[in-house]
Amino acid sequence: MHQIEFTLSGIRKSYGPVQVLAGLSFAVKTNHIVALLGPSGCGKTTLLSIIAGLKQPDQGQVTGVENKPVSYLFQEPRLLDWLTVGENLAFVLRDHIPRAELAKRIDYYLEQMALAAYRDTYPRQLSGGQRQRVAMARALAYPSRLLLMDEPFKSLDIRLKWSLMTRFLQLWTAEPRTVLLVTHDPKEALLLADEVYVLSPKPAVVRSHHQITLPRTARTPDALPLLELEQQITAELIRD
Repeated sequence: MHQIEFTLSGIRKSYGPVQVLAGLSFAVKTNHIVALLGPSGCGKTTLLSIIAGLKQPDQGQVTGVENKPVSYLFQEPRLLDWLTVGENLAFVLRDHIPRAELAKRIDYYLEQMALAAYRDTYPRQLSGGQRQRVAMARALAYPSRLLLMDEPFKSLDIRLKWSLMTRFLQLWTAEPRTVLLVTHDPKEALLLADEVYVLSPKPAVVRSHHQITLPRTARTPDALPLLELEQQITAELIRD
């Protein structure tokens, strides 16, 4: 039985007269990957910011994240262009990893993301896909209990997306942590997550909740159980 990592209770958020979140409540289990699906503009990124403590809800509360280190992986890499790849990782790790272990940890995650040869390269010299891999290596290398992922595969072509998702799962399997993944892609959610929450258009509420019981080793883009659930979730996403 998995423990609860954190809980959202009645989260409401408005920007001026526009209500974005209309009382979201759900719990995220420890070491589970939970995917959050919803139409564009329904407040998914706002919700991640509230969980991370970057924004405050108008009503409701998040419990269980207090004083916990959080990793945040954005849609865009957000690398520091004046630092090398290795230095980008060192920048976020140096206050959290003993100095004697720092280089080893950086090397490990760069190797896992097939970036070892680019340790001394600057971000501007990399392709978009390589930069996103650096950002993922940085987020995973950070010693957090909770990883927030805001559509990190959105801008990638299908082949690169599949490669990066596979590498992510390999690293997560070796070093599990609690993950909340925001995505607009039902297939991506079903391949990665233990549970999927589908949000309504804004003002967003939880429209449905799905447990993914198919083992990850059996999950492929054309697996019949996933295709059936993908059709169901897609219908929910396009419903008014």
